[in-house]
Amino acid sequence: MGNRKPLPVNLTDEQIDEFGREMDSIYYETLESRGDRDRLYILRLIRTQRSLALGGRLVIYASLFLLPAWPHAMAGWGTTLIVMGLGVLMLGIAKILENMEIAHNVLHAQWDWMKDPEIQSNTWEWDTMSPSDRWMHSHNVVHHTWTNVVGKDLDVGYGIMRVTPMQPWKPHYLLQPVYFLLLMLFFEEGVALHEQALIDVLERKKKVRETLPLWKKIGRKVWGQVRKDYIMWPGLAALVAVPISFFVPESPLTVFLLVAAANFVANLIRNVWAFIIIFCGHFPDDVYNFTPEQVEGESRGQWYVRQLLGSANITGGPLFHVMSGNLSHQIEHHLFPDLCSNRYPEVAPRVRALAARYGLPYNTAPLWRQFGTTWLNNLRLAFPGGKLPPEPATG
Repeated sequence: MGNRKPLPVNLTDEQIDEFGREMDSIYYETLESRGDRDRLYILRLIRTQRSLALGGRLVIYASLFLLPAWPHAMAGWGTTLIVMGLGVLMLGIAKILENMEIAHNVLHAQWDWMKDPEIQSNTWEWDTMSPSDRWMHSHNVVHHTWTNVVGKDLDVGYGIMRVTPMQPWKPHYLLQPVYFLLLMLFFEEGVALHEQALIDVLERKKKVRETLPLWKKIGRKVWGQVRKDYIMWPGLAALVAVPISFFVPESPLTVFLLVAAANFVANLIRNVWAFIIIFCGHFPDDVYNFTPEQVEGESRGQWYVRQLLGSANITGGPLFHVMSGNLSHQIEHHLFPDLCSNRYPEVAPRVRALAARYGLPYNTAPLWRQFGTTWLNNLRLAFPGGKLPPEPATG
């Protein structure tokens, strides 16, 4: 390696080791202080989310009694769509809370310490198309071990986009602004397909039949989600509409399609929001990527430095942080992935102060800036070239 620094920082190995020890202190102090207020937080949040989900579905159902075919003064497409829109919004928010602040963090084993059999990382199955255990492998194991290491971390571009000049340019990247939009809209489906096995098949390293058991497992989860949102809930409404249709001239098929469409829009709301938050934590300006050589044999302190440089936060208030699954504190999440997410806001100032003391960057900015630069980078890196983040100034 000669005189080349393994990481783009102006710190000696001793300073990096001390940085790691101080970061460990923050982690273990916070870990040991977990208790009743944390338990109450997650239990209340789960109750709130489930009530919101059920309430949203009931409001969607209630909107069907405002269809123009009903002979009352409030009936009409305008009132139907307004009330249905409220139900869709409630359901979309419930899905966001379940995926981001609850399931994502439960699956990181953040709440295993409670010993609650209903809230355990090895038993929780979340409301999305990716099976929990497959996601835990690709995310907890692969992504969090190899954060932003090109060629190791599958989340670097999700296998379809160029997000750093360190990735060699290929002609198919010209279409990545289209991939960007499609992945935003269908993020749930994209995460389900986010498997090394698919890449191996596409690159002809494996035959399709070798991966069939995996795809059958994913297919069962996808079918479960499709059945729930696009057959069961719409079917229940259509079933109730059958006897009503003898008195009110409204087709059960129309009712079925309206509820299915409402569920589809709720899933879109969740997909777009999750995509924006996650991409803002990984791909805005001044987020660093690394080569496998840079992280070979890395120490605990070097691992902490890599997580800090390879992440970005989003500023906002308490409600915004909860709605983001506290991934608005992506830096703290990458540093301490199994720490209760509700603790990230309190450790963030300590992490930021520690980074400043060692002359390390702490990438944080409003949502508009982080997403704006993420989108602009996506456009720029569709073409050859691009600019790497600068090395941090000497502290």
